[in-house]
Amino acid sequence: MTETIPMRVKYLKPILVASTLIGLSQWSGLSIAQTADQLYKRSLAATCANCHGTDGKGVVDGGMPLINNLTSQEMLAKLKAYKSGALEGTIMPQLAKGYTDEQLTTIANQLGKKQ
Repeated sequence: MTETIPMRVKYLKPILVASTLIGLSQWSGLSIAQTADQLYKRSLAATCANCHGTDGKGVVDGGMPLINNLTSQEMLAKLKAYKSGALEGTIMPQLAKGYTDEQLTTIANQLGKKQ
């Protein structure tokens, strides 16, 4: 009987360590997935900076309008109008057609002003 108690203690520590590591790996996996989703959303929005700048001020004399004054809904409406051809432009109709409606919504939500 005295031998079974040390045997239990002997195996208890590795079991606790393994359980802790498994728990931490599950938690960090969720964290990585959430971060990957956030990075994906931010990377979609970052594509607009090529023309409109990182602050959304654009280059008015260069034909790149200010977009940092638009709400998410206004921005989404414009993006969808460019995509459908209802709104004309030189580059934006072509660019908007390259995104799904879900991606356009993500971009508008990332860049547009919150109401």
